[in-house]
Amino acid sequence: MISQSHIDEFQRNGAICLRGVFDQKWLDLLGSGIEKNRKDPGPFSCQYTPKNQQGDFYDDYCNWDKIDEYKDFLFHSPAAEIAGKSLHSNVIRLFHEHVLVKEPRTSEQTPWHHDQPYYCVDGEQVCSIWLPLDPVPKQSGLEFVAGSHTMGKMFMPLKFMTNLEYDYTPGSFDSIPDVEANREKYDILSWDMDLGDCIVFHFKTLHSGKGNPDSSTRRRAFSSRWIGDDAVFAERPGETSPPFPELSHYKQGDSLHHSLFPVCWEKAHKNNTSS
Repeated sequence: MISQSHIDEFQRNGAICLRGVFDQKWLDLLGSGIEKNRKDPGPFSCQYTPKNQQGDFYDDYCNWDKIDEYKDFLFHSPAAEIAGKSLHSNVIRLFHEHVLVKEPRTSEQTPWHHDQPYYCVDGEQVCSIWLPLDPVPKQSGLEFVAGSHTMGKMFMPLKFMTNLEYDYTPGSFDSIPDVEANREKYDILSWDMDLGDCIVFHFKTLHSGKGNPDSSTRRRAFSSRWIGDDAVFAERPGETSPPFPELSHYKQGDSLHHSLFPVCWEKAHKNNTSS
């Protein structure tokens, strides 16, 4: 499912494409969950495409506890194990799930950003698994700056609706470099993706998403976000996404052993082969 060479590549580049690791049953299950989610959006759902434009880009997150299909996938699919092995973590907790759908003829692009500054999480054993439910050619998929998770910087989060920076305390983080205008300076990774393929990427890896110009094919993606052994609560200089108001009393460095973040995988040990 994931080899040592895959793990080494992930550690080096901060993003890796794994081929054929999810059976069709998991894709069908998530597809059913997304349709259910679409009919009953959560409190954080967002519509990015204006009503007078073609296409439809929308997202939603933090609904796993009310959508059985999401819960089944997160607790029983290979995702948590992939995260654990990629991160060399003994325990993997769910941070949250995130659904991003770009219907046919959607022009909106996801700006260059990395995820960790949005999150109330510090640590290096953290990753997302981006699983498309439809075949995705490079021109409609994600791009990553190889090795950017090791730059030692945190960049201001952006609002996807306006591409403007969050209202964080000025100077708290650097502004995101203009990757698009200087693509020749970076090693940019992208892949044509078939059904069952996924991308594993670090919370600090810079990435962006293209629009979906196809006239008939949807681009449904289910992102599962995972945190490992060294992940702790992080105080940010402004709002976080997701907001997690349940953690309002938490302080920098507090443990994230909370029911919001259930354990989904544990490394098997010689004296505990049932883990």
